[in-house]
Amino acid sequence: MFNDIKAIIKNDPASKGLQFILYPGLHAIAIHRYISHPLYRIKLLFFARFISQTARFITGIEIHPGAKIGKGLFIDHGIGLVIGETAEIGENCTLFHNVTLGGTGKHQVKRHPTVGNNVLIGTGATLLGPITVGDNVNIGAETFVIMHDIPSDCTVVGAPGRIVKLRDMNVNVKLERTVVV
Repeated sequence: MFNDIKAIIKNDPASKGLQFILYPGLHAIAIHRYISHPLYRIKLLFFARFISQTARFITGIEIHPGAKIGKGLFIDHGIGLVIGETAEIGENCTLFHNVTLGGTGKHQVKRHPTVGNNVLIGTGATLLGPITVGDNVNIGAETFVIMHDIPSDCTVVGAPGRIVKLRDMNVNVKLERTVVV
């Protein structure tokens, strides 16, 4: 939890003094880390889901109890944010409001994105399916990345998402569909 508080103080210049305790993102993360996810891990699925839905009602942030979240997550203005059951988020990531880490309904086991470390996902971005987002990635606001892996050290923008910066070089690469055989 300390790393999540540090992330708020580091990433939000509007946070002054003890204001971080008022952040709904911090509340949602705390409820997930200390109540719903532990209940999910010991197979008390109804209670885990009940707690997560209560947190959703209070904060406007939906984190499925099965999601795995690394330390230092900063959720800025989290209303409308959705993190699916098999989603995994690395350390020191930032998610803005209306971000969706969702599934497509076509996959059985791993259905949601895996997000690396130090990733920023802008307002309204939608990532669907069992894709992998590498480390040090910036995904712009309103970007739609559907079923496409994203390499490390890049910037993705647009609908559909395009890589516009890769390892400090300007590029224009259309994300190709990942085909699993």
